[in-house]
Amino acid sequence: MKGNREFSPDWSEKPPDPGTYRSIFKWGGPDTFKHPNRKLYAVLKDRLQLTDDCFKSRRKEGRERVVLNRPIRLGDEHIDGLRRIVGEVNVAVDDYSRAKFSGGKTTEEALMLRRGMPRTVGDVVVHPRDKNDVRNIVDYCGEHGIPVYVYGGGSSVTFGLEAVKGGIVMVMSTHLNRVLNFNEADQTITVEAGIMGPQYEAMLNDAPRVFNAKRRYTCGHFPQSFEYSSVGGWIVTLGSGQQSTYYGDIYDIVVSQEYITPAGVFKTLEYPATATGPKINDIMKGSEGAFGILVAATLKIFRYMPENRRRFAFMFPTWHAAVDAARETSQGEFGMPSVFRISDPEETDVALKLYGIDGSILDSLMKLRGYAPMQRCLLIGTADGERRFAANVKNRVKKVCRAHGAMYLSGYPVKKWEHGRYTDPYMREDLNDFGIIIDTLETGVTWDGFHRLHEGVTRFIKTRPNTICMAHGSHFYPQGTNLYFIFILQEDEIDDYRDFHGKIVDRIVEYGGSLSHHHGVGKLLAPWMEPHLGTVQMNTLRALKRHFDPKNIMNPGGTLGLDLPDTGLRKR
Repeated sequence: MKGNREFSPDWSEKPPDPGTYRSIFKWGGPDTFKHPNRKLYAVLKDRLQLTDDCFKSRRKEGRERVVLNRPIRLGDEHIDGLRRIVGEVNVAVDDYSRAKFSGGKTTEEALMLRRGMPRTVGDVVVHPRDKNDVRNIVDYCGEHGIPVYVYGGGSSVTFGLEAVKGGIVMVMSTHLNRVLNFNEADQTITVEAGIMGPQYEAMLNDAPRVFNAKRRYTCGHFPQSFEYSSVGGWIVTLGSGQQSTYYGDIYDIVVSQEYITPAGVFKTLEYPATATGPKINDIMKGSEGAFGILVAATLKIFRYMPENRRRFAFMFPTWHAAVDAARETSQGEFGMPSVFRISDPEETDVALKLYGIDGSILDSLMKLRGYAPMQRCLLIGTADGERRFAANVKNRVKKVCRAHGAMYLSGYPVKKWEHGRYTDPYMREDLNDFGIIIDTLETGVTWDGFHRLHEGVTRFIKTRPNTICMAHGSHFYPQGTNLYFIFILQEDEIDDYRDFHGKIVDRIVEYGGSLSHHHGVGKLLAPWMEPHLGTVQMNTLRALKRHFDPKNIMNPGGTLGLDLPDTGLRKR
């Protein structure tokens, strides 16, 4: 090293040892890494007011082996009872299994695991082999009042998997990952809830070989957690994929579901539409395991035609111009793009550095044309579908964007985004190693309230000194969109961070946003549910809870705000 100008942090590329806390909270594959590039590192130092010295030693890496010192509260007779149902090999009571399957990827959970202090752990981990096992487990736990928690892919960022009251954790992805039916005439597929995203999509892409189909298909649902999340998890949290503007949210994709609840077993009907009263199928979407366990679902599938994809990117002079163009596209009735994303000035600035565009000839050209840094805003997108349809959508988007003062950037930024769409979360471990927190909150908002929400929340986050706040919209509708806030700060005290995070949620509600757009509620946002929805709606959800789960054994401890000890704002 010749001087600080050439300093580069020693980002870790050591895979976590099996059985350690780090192997639980690390995102993705154990031997896969992605580090901040040189320009992003410079941004972090500048805006967080850090020096190279702050990146010379890692701390609280969580490389210790998991040791809980938390006794199992279930009696041996119950553990033996579970073994009789699923077989001894499918029941685990070791410390590592209890810790691994009793939580998700919420930032606070990762910070606690780094300190060797899991927030909660279940008593027993069970891997059901089929839906009959699930039914027998639910019946057994109902008879004995044992709490039941469900684990799919483990990607929840809302404390949705926390085993607050111990009991058992049921892991769905181990065995319940089969295709039950493929119906090309109806263009649907029925799968077990534990099937993971990559396995699901790969079979559909290869449908002529796997299912003897005439065409190739796609699931149309690609959240950032796609590689490490399950189909069941998508449904019970009401998720949205990064291509939802065209394919729809998971709410739109699900045709029918099969549930096992303490009150009984049922499967909703597979008709494309019915007028038989309020739909139980809709009620169960987003229920987060509080009413029962999703064991199978029938979903729409879509023709897979990647050869027709059309990529496009534009740079706008201002945020208002980008938002106006996105609204006009969403309301234009000429078809919707698939990927569609607008970034505010700060996210645009960081994205150009992350994509390697900052400082390039293209960057110089944008500046010459008056697209000034920290004012300009990036739009990226793709159009999918039939060849002429996709081409028309791209052409119409071009006309809208140019009418709002945008400069066409070709499809290059989209390809750079696609390259990192699933790998960017890997950088969280790098930042956390040096005491830097990166986290997100997302919300739904109408077009009418869009700027008030963006300005109000961003202004509050920026009241904390040396904090980066980026925002984008990435799921679009004629009536509005979502706002996805990403904030980066240095903070060593978990209590202080928890307080700051809660106040951001307060501002989202204050400025007219929904509590969540696509991450679900879990136990993280539960304290805000009653004021947000109102007592009448919450009492309706509680009545459903009492019907399906009269003994409150299904994901108890605050999920959806259904069984909080009080009905006011109880910050965690």
